[in-house]
Amino acid sequence: GEVIGGVETFRDASTMVHDLERAKAIQELALQQEVPDDPRLTFTTHYVPHGIIGGDYYAIRKLDEDRYALMLADVTGHGIAAALYTMHLSSLWDRHHPLLVNPAEFTGKMNHELARVVKSDESFATAVCGLVDLDSRVFRYAGAGGPQVLLVHADGTHELLDTSGLPLAIMEDAPYQEESTKVQAGDRLLFFSDGAVEVRNAAGDLLGVDGLVGMLTDQGYPQTDIRMDALEEALLKHSNAIRLEDDLTLIEVRFHEL
Repeated sequence: GEVIGGVETFRDASTMVHDLERAKAIQELALQQEVPDDPRLTFTTHYVPHGIIGGDYYAIRKLDEDRYALMLADVTGHGIAAALYTMHLSSLWDRHHPLLVNPAEFTGKMNHELARVVKSDESFATAVCGLVDLDSRVFRYAGAGGPQVLLVHADGTHELLDTSGLPLAIMEDAPYQEESTKVQAGDRLLFFSDGAVEVRNAAGDLLGVDGLVGMLTDQGYPQTDIRMDALEEALLKHSNAIRLEDDLTLIEVRFHEL
């Protein structure tokens, strides 16, 4: 029962790391967004993968003079498999984003296509797919089990929008419901993946949406502009860890004069 020695083994992982770095570069290209300047609104994004590559995917596209399409999806887990699913989501987005004039139809199409790929797997993705219509001052969207969305008003009050629904790829012909909410000048829509709220402190307490709102309030939000780096730092401090346990994606849509 006495330990008198040990054996330590090493292996060269440089090739694997090099491949992951190449995959990261490809994934970052898929996440690059070229949103035209528009004095009526501002998009701010922040993405931090859990590892070299991640399992969150987001996209923003201008459809016409007054309408913007956007999507945020959170694939189960992280790592190579999750990252591969995000690339498939990117391909589906490129093909089908014009359908977002009808968010429920678009979400159903994405679900159907994704389910065909992952039907023999346990992976799935939660998502929110929306359309910002500046002419009618409405945000229309369909939820697929999350991620959650906060509508923050200029006076600091906020509403948590309902993004419930069946996650993508669980059932090939799942139905999805369109929801809508009015937006006004000074309002902000804040989208966030699970990495922003499923954060536990040293005592095991979950941050949750209320905790995230508290962090934003402490930073003077929304009277001051959102500071994504400072928010990430606050999340890390709460977690008492060197990195978050999940991928982190944050998207803010800020409405100016409409």
